[in-house]
Amino acid sequence: MQVSGKVAIVTGGGSGIGAALSAALVRDGARVVVADLDEPAVRMVADGLNADRSEPVAAAAAVDVSETQAIRHLIELADREFGPVDLYFANAGILGAVGLEADESDWARSIDVNLMAHVRAAQLLVPEWVRRGSGYFISTASAAGLLTQVGSATYSVTKHAAVGFAEWLAVSYGDQGVRVSCLCPMGVSTKLLYAGQDSDDPRARAATRAVTTAGQVLEPAHVADVVLEAIDAERFLILPHPAVLDMYRHKGEDYDRWLHGMRRYQESLYHADR
Repeated sequence: MQVSGKVAIVTGGGSGIGAALSAALVRDGARVVVADLDEPAVRMVADGLNADRSEPVAAAAAVDVSETQAIRHLIELADREFGPVDLYFANAGILGAVGLEADESDWARSIDVNLMAHVRAAQLLVPEWVRRGSGYFISTASAAGLLTQVGSATYSVTKHAAVGFAEWLAVSYGDQGVRVSCLCPMGVSTKLLYAGQDSDDPRARAATRAVTTAGQVLEPAHVADVVLEAIDAERFLILPHPAVLDMYRHKGEDYDRWLHGMRRYQESLYHADR
């Protein structure tokens, strides 16, 4: 899909990958509703995109996109300001608690943000896209959704689920004009990446170190360019770190060997922290 002339919604757009996606979309001719919980941040992003333009190309919305009514508000805002939504970037995400100590509220929040926000958006958008014969759903998952994240069970499990939901959407609606892509990066220079490095919990520090040492930490703008290239090609799996595909293949070839290797890798991370 060519994004020029299209209308997009980007969640988690106040910083990081979401802000970079919003900028890349506008650069390539799209108009964007930028959503984030952080109102000052999301308004700054939208104001920056609108600067020096005769007509607005971005609108800001400070909402919790894990709520159906908030997503409905975004769709209505986009339609009012720019027209019907063509692309939805389910990009908002949280790291969540580490270990089995995560309680039910931790799990519920992670499931709501990292998975159900995607499901709720699809429920609202996909039927109309099917009627129109066109639409694009882009899910930001993670390499953790393919390979598992050291430390945070809530993150790993919900990112696996996000990949699974994106796959299901592609299978179920791909022949009805709905395109789906799933973004699975490793380290990207965002606040989320470094959230655990100053934690008192060694598992949280290990989780950060696992990602920052596994490969190159990419800038969000580079990731956004990779995403738009994949959308243009209508490619499902988006891997800004090509090495993830090799790791995924090794996992599938010998699951037990991979699990053993992950345990050894985890122990090396903890050892480096002592």
